[in-house]
Amino acid sequence: MKRGKASLKFERPPVIEAAASVVGKKEGDGPLGSLFDRVEEDATLGKKTWEEAESSMQEEACRLALEKGGLKKEEIRYLFAGDLLGQIIATSFGVAELGIPMFGLYGACSTIGEALSLGAMTVAAGYGDRVLSVASSHFATAEKQFRFPLGYGNQRPYSATWTVTGSGAFVLADLAAAAARKLGQKPAETKGMAVIAGITTGKIADIGAKDSMNMGAAMAPAAYSTISRNLMDFEVEASYYDRIITGDLGDVGRTVLLDFMKAGGQDLTDLHMDCGMEIYDKETQDTHAGGSGCGCAAVTLAASILERVRSGEWKRVLFVPTGALLSTVSFNEGQTIPGIAHGVVIEHREVQDWNEGGA
Repeated sequence: MKRGKASLKFERPPVIEAAASVVGKKEGDGPLGSLFDRVEEDATLGKKTWEEAESSMQEEACRLALEKGGLKKEEIRYLFAGDLLGQIIATSFGVAELGIPMFGLYGACSTIGEALSLGAMTVAAGYGDRVLSVASSHFATAEKQFRFPLGYGNQRPYSATWTVTGSGAFVLADLAAAAARKLGQKPAETKGMAVIAGITTGKIADIGAKDSMNMGAAMAPAAYSTISRNLMDFEVEASYYDRIITGDLGDVGRTVLLDFMKAGGQDLTDLHMDCGMEIYDKETQDTHAGGSGCGCAAVTLAASILERVRSGEWKRVLFVPTGALLSTVSFNEGQTIPGIAHGVVIEHREVQDWNEGGA
């Protein structure tokens, strides 16, 4: 299963059995608005604090993913989850009532890539038939923690991104377990499914960036590192993928990434897309460089990318959520902003193929 220095290719790929997305009003007003499972008009979700709202949103995404998969929480072996807040409090308060054994994760905005990678490894190794991977972010909680109080009304530079209010949750299942649930369904009710065929674990990349209002430039080197390592480990060209999709580089980070890739001999101009550039309308929503946050890549994957893989429009994509590993403490002490990115290879499989493999 090991490929190269940082990758795995699964002999029995875990199936993404169900996915759910819950977002805020601004995200619902964007280009992907009609694709999200649930759009919350109230940014507080009826709670007293922004942090409680994010916790509620993450729990909602988990329960919705289980519902869409026709599953009970007792059927989930492990939960891999995280968010942007200190001590990942949105997660710890959000998923407590589910009562699922949990691994709390922090990879900044790359967290869903980490959660999917560890979940896929767990299922592929036989340590659980089903796991749940989830991540969330909230504009107000992130601004409150990392930047300025919302009431301050500060101006944002054009390099800044807008933290997505959203949570994406994914049920990863063993091939046999997923196939057994499909058996007996009418052919019209079955369609292609997405599997996690492999992963590439990222390493920390730090080029000395210090501008917290330009996260895209800080994270681009990590995206370049992981994408390049994936191509080397799997011994493929970029064209092996229908799309190479980063999490939240935005306009600025995308430009940096494409320049790095060209210098390294790979032109991604026609293959690359960025979740942060897909989720908002740049012309009408005033989000400057695009979207960011743990929820950005998570909800875009759940609402848009997976369906295009399931339908067969895309046969194979490399999903690369990106994260900036800073805190208010490190930033105020003058530290740089390291980045990390985790690669997840997602492939289309016909239902009959994995039914036969599961049987």
